[in-house]
Amino acid sequence: MGIKAVMRVLDCCYMLRVAFTIDYYTAAVYEHHAILNHNSADPSNRTFALEFMSKNLDIYEQKVVAAAKRGVEIIVFPEDGIHGFNYSRSSIYPFLDYLPPPNLRPWNPCHEPDRFLDTEVLQRLSCMASKSGMFVVANLGTKSPCDHMDPQCPLDGRYQFNTDVVFNDKGVLVASYFKQNLYFEFGFDTPPDVQYGAFDTHFGRFGLLTCFDILFYEPVVSLLEKHQVKHLLYPTAWMNQLPLLSSIQIQRAFATRFSVNILAANIHHTTLGMTGSGIFSPSHSSYHYDMDTEEGHLIVAKVPVNPSEEETVGHNGEVSLEYDNSLGGSYFLNMICDEMDKTEQCTESREPQQDTLFHAKMMYDNFTFIPLKDNDGRVHVCSGTLCCFLTYRKHHVTNELYALGVFDGLHTVHGTYSLQICALVKCYSLDMETCGEEVTDASTTMSFQLWGRFGTKYVFPMIVTSGVTLQLPDHWGWKDQSWYINKTELELGLVTAALYGRYYERDNHLR
Repeated sequence: MGIKAVMRVLDCCYMLRVAFTIDYYTAAVYEHHAILNHNSADPSNRTFALEFMSKNLDIYEQKVVAAAKRGVEIIVFPEDGIHGFNYSRSSIYPFLDYLPPPNLRPWNPCHEPDRFLDTEVLQRLSCMASKSGMFVVANLGTKSPCDHMDPQCPLDGRYQFNTDVVFNDKGVLVASYFKQNLYFEFGFDTPPDVQYGAFDTHFGRFGLLTCFDILFYEPVVSLLEKHQVKHLLYPTAWMNQLPLLSSIQIQRAFATRFSVNILAANIHHTTLGMTGSGIFSPSHSSYHYDMDTEEGHLIVAKVPVNPSEEETVGHNGEVSLEYDNSLGGSYFLNMICDEMDKTEQCTESREPQQDTLFHAKMMYDNFTFIPLKDNDGRVHVCSGTLCCFLTYRKHHVTNELYALGVFDGLHTVHGTYSLQICALVKCYSLDMETCGEEVTDASTTMSFQLWGRFGTKYVFPMIVTSGVTLQLPDHWGWKDQSWYINKTELELGLVTAALYGRYYERDNHLR
């Protein structure tokens, strides 16, 4: 065999080895205990702003060095982690870097520091990426001039954006994204056009979103469905709201529903209810949730390059649905009976008495609830066009009140968006009025199937157990035009099991 033929064989072997070995990449997220500017509403200047922001950037640099020692290829830092929050439009201005538009890129700020003015923060981040040989993802405030020819240009002649940036392992700025769905951020503008921060690496196609974006169709669902993104980079400054919207709860549910990877970095400030970061693939979680200390935390994990190939349970043909037309659709009768106790026949419970229905506020929305009065049984509850059904059996039974709730309508507090929700929750006390209040711990374990016939396909499965820990369902997905989850024999007490439906299709015409 000639030398060229040998080289071709070696090349083929090398390519095959690469194809079969690059199945995972190593990622990190850093939950940052940000140094905050307690005088954020006061006027300042660029010198003060840079001195202040360098304190947080010094910590970032330390974490990049630590991550590099562990073989990390991409690291994500949280929203507002460099400058903090609670600024006005004028007080945040000295903290903003100039971000050149795409037509003036590519640009390596570390190697070309004098190309643009007011880019000191971008230079620090670029040098972190270049020196460590990893992708660095960070959030900062940026500015961009505009003129009167632009009908959306603010009166002061500039845009101010909440911005995510990505530097590759050489320090080159390869992607940026302006946050679309602002959350009471008076220092920033909504971008004139929706941004799609998608970019390619040798280990996958990535997309950017920020905090509140995760609850809306644009840009994230478009990134997934139209831009073929399989890996989401998610800087956030999320204030936890149990029982339905703790940070890791929605992160886990989103990765499960869309079968994607999410690299989520949150701020850490327990006095503000901020904690909860993680690296989530469709079936695995590496997360941090700490309301007891005020320390940052670095999470490092292996992430599948192709999340769709990771083994998931998802749709499962063994889940049995029986129909009860008097209830207007499918009714869950028991797959879990056999799983719970093969020597014992499941108890048939009475149809729920509608006079036991009650209303209580959960996450500012008026839910209709029915209590779980027995240790096992089945109940259903309806509101609007949505009916929720539950088959359950309690195992470790304690004196705790649980209820099945339903909501079908428009959420209008701290944002406006349409929801359809089926939720099994532990109530705060034995008083029914406390169903829907925040709960973090529970003792009652159970097996259950939860089902609803939703008007939207965008339904996010959630199971939270005692201590704000996460569980994946045994099975979940669509069957007979229904969304379901089931779980057999939880080891920890159940806090929340929910099907959180975002009815994006109704958002526009309900506003």
